[in-house]
Amino acid sequence: MMKTLLWSLLCCAALLLPDARATHPLNAGDPRLISAQSYAQTRLNGRPPIRTLNPEKTDSQCMSRPLDLVFIIDSSRSVRPGEFEKVKIFLADMVDTLDVGAEATRVAVVNYASTVKIEFVLKNYFNKPDMKKAITRIEPLAAGTMTGLAIKTAMNEAFTEESGARPRSRKITKVAIIVTDGRPQDQVEEVSAVARASGIEIYAVGVDRADMRSLQQMASIPLEDHVFYVETYGVIEKLTSKFRETLCGLDPCSIGNDCEHICVNSNASYYCQCRIGYILNTDKKTCSMKQVRAVVVEDPCKCEARLMFAKQTQAALQQLTAKLADVSGRIERLENMVGHI
Repeated sequence: MMKTLLWSLLCCAALLLPDARATHPLNAGDPRLISAQSYAQTRLNGRPPIRTLNPEKTDSQCMSRPLDLVFIIDSSRSVRPGEFEKVKIFLADMVDTLDVGAEATRVAVVNYASTVKIEFVLKNYFNKPDMKKAITRIEPLAAGTMTGLAIKTAMNEAFTEESGARPRSRKITKVAIIVTDGRPQDQVEEVSAVARASGIEIYAVGVDRADMRSLQQMASIPLEDHVFYVETYGVIEKLTSKFRETLCGLDPCSIGNDCEHICVNSNASYYCQCRIGYILNTDKKTCSMKQVRAVVVEDPCKCEARLMFAKQTQAALQQLTAKLADVSGRIERLENMVGHI
């Protein structure tokens, strides 16, 4: 037994010896150790800094079309606290992307798990710093995934005129962006169809374990433009640029227009204009050249000279006519005289 114990001690010493040598001051200049430290430091330096939500900092904004935009965010138990912070940073980035204001884009946030909480409505904040401060105060609800209930609440409460949505007559686009990492515990297909039929354009963002079929049932068509998926909450911020293209890059004239000359953007629509020298036809699309009426302004001096010339010409014609008449009379008399001989 003593031999066994001694053998075990020797094995342990042999295992520990390389670590002791590596950390000894005499080995501080070991090229292998320096290389390992350099590699570790390079990896550390290469990591992006941890982002935090700064309500006071705002990035450059794009001139997006006016929207009534409602975020519907999943804060169920499966979303860890650190991951939920990533969602809030994503919301703040989206706010920075948009042209926020009372007459521009209005934003609301609906938070859900097994219950639904409207964090703020469309009429609450019309500037970015206040809106981002409100986002920092959002706390996860921590249980359940009642996505269908959240969509229904957004439709019936967040997208109402009482909550700040613009009247239908204003033709302001209504957009819902749903962010979830799980499978809904209630039905989403029917309530999503009702929401879409009411004029709400739905984008579905799935993270990690999100059920793709449920995302497709919620989203508007075409699905390839309204369903997004990311593997982790750590990269959800990358979707900001995608939504920037979608919500800020809308150019009705570049998408397609039937203007003959010039297309002019107008909110989410456009109208046609003509180049100089042309007028817009009644079809409001084609152009015709302007009909220019020539107005001749006579020079009084030229008019007097022309009048004098006309009078002189008339007198000369009268004299010529008289001479021709005289010659004709003479010829007639001669003919008569010849006839009598």
